[in-house]
Amino acid sequence: MDVNTMKPFIKTAWEKAGFEDATDIQNAAVPVILAGRDVLAESPTGTGKTLAYLLPLLNKIDAEKKHIQAVILASSHELVMQILQELQKWSEGSGIASASFIGGANMKRQLDKLKKRPQVVVGTPGRISELIKNKKLKMHEVKTIVLDEADSLLVPEHSNTVKGIIKSTLNDRQLLLFSATLPEKTHSEALQLMKDPEVITVERKEADRGNVEHIYFVAEARDKIVILDKLIKTQNMKALAFIKDIGELSVLSSKLEYKGLENGVLHSESKKADREAALRNFRSGKSNLLLASDVAARGLDIQGLENVIHYDLAKDTDQYVHRSGRTGRQGAKGRVISIVTEREERELKKLAKELGITVHKKQMYKAEIVDAQ
Repeated sequence: MDVNTMKPFIKTAWEKAGFEDATDIQNAAVPVILAGRDVLAESPTGTGKTLAYLLPLLNKIDAEKKHIQAVILASSHELVMQILQELQKWSEGSGIASASFIGGANMKRQLDKLKKRPQVVVGTPGRISELIKNKKLKMHEVKTIVLDEADSLLVPEHSNTVKGIIKSTLNDRQLLLFSATLPEKTHSEALQLMKDPEVITVERKEADRGNVEHIYFVAEARDKIVILDKLIKTQNMKALAFIKDIGELSVLSSKLEYKGLENGVLHSESKKADREAALRNFRSGKSNLLLASDVAARGLDIQGLENVIHYDLAKDTDQYVHRSGRTGRQGAKGRVISIVTEREERELKKLAKELGITVHKKQMYKAEIVDAQ
């Protein structure tokens, strides 16, 4: 990928960001996207996937034409807002306008955004589909559709909506699918939607992998909260913790508050303002713990996040990879902590073996993390 061959505003933004070399996924995907091909790309979390599709997409937008030319779909509110921030940062000075559309947001305000005639829209499938059906969002001039974290979009609850959105465009549009993991089912479903796509797979480099430590603690299910509370308080640790059930997540949050541990909550049913506040407090250091469900934390990028905690064990290797990928991004230092029961310890070791990583058993001793005896 050569930034010098792109429009001047991209080159300026690249220099401003202080980047020197493009990442592997950017080198592989950008030229193919610029050439107009469909792309199906799998690349680990934290390898620069967003820019791998954003830069060529922005390069192709005609700022003179005031209609929607590209649509980016993402499954969570957080990911939509993050993509919008990147869009605004990288399109500075280009005259390109972008807007976001998410379920649960005020419809009148969203229609006002459309009146400003953005060229790029990013949103959740339900809301984008609703705007298309109500003839508010016109798709006939859309040249590019992106599915970010495609494996969480091509699932039973979103799949038909996503396919409907793709079908609402003309046949000569370009389709770009990006994900950290592409299970076989998603892969074959994606291929049916695409025209002769370039399939790109980027492995995580050993150098990137080496900076993340994987450790675990064993406890009875009811005592997991004790370990979580101790870790955050005694280590002055800042962490994102994953809980699989929304009900359990809310109960855990209340119990921790009662123990004097301020925390934020991110799940698909939280109100937009509450989610934004939880993220803001966590990023600013007002709270050191963010409790999240898997869907809500998809694609979440928190600068310098060093600790990810699996409070509930990941159900498979893909989930372990997605969760753990929030730390150690682009070779930075990170730590992945699992809190497991004795029965789950066996499952964790099995997951680790499949992923080719080593997990070290630890315990708390006088407020220190030490090797388990």
